[in-house]
Amino acid sequence: EGRTDYVGAFVVTVGMNEWISRYESEGDTFKAMLIQTLSDRLAEATAEYLHEKIRKEFWGYAKKETLPLSDLFKAKYQGIRPAIGYPSLPDQMLNYSLDKLLDMSAIGVKLTENGAMYPTASVSGIYIAHPDSRYFMIGSIDEVQMRDYAERRGLTEEQARKLLSRNIR
Repeated sequence: EGRTDYVGAFVVTVGMNEWISRYESEGDTFKAMLIQTLSDRLAEATAEYLHEKIRKEFWGYAKKETLPLSDLFKAKYQGIRPAIGYPSLPDQMLNYSLDKLLDMSAIGVKLTENGAMYPTASVSGIYIAHPDSRYFMIGSIDEVQMRDYAERRGLTEEQARKLLSRNIR
């Protein structure tokens, strides 16, 4: 009580798929791969840049933060930004919940049937400000845990198995 804490959601995208498709159709796989790689890095960098703006300005809980790049790369700042589809949040269908909140289509992001984003150079997730927040990884789960997760999320066992295939032992 008496403490302020923040949690926010984000989605960023770099819509270069038309260029990538053009170079692929012309047989220039080098340029297509280069643009895809740059787009992916720009999307990640944008999410990180926004996280810094949030820490220092919007939420302002780290106004005086001055970290060297080496510490930024190691995420030695207060708060975390777990991304959907990554080890902390492997279920890409969480993007459907985020879409209801953020209207991803407003920035040109579309979701596939299993929650993957298009353009592929897109990142979504949550920002958590709490000083004790830490990244974690969803490890191996068994069939009982997978069925429990499916039930809690309103998914079929088949959907949950597909989404969490890397985690089921």
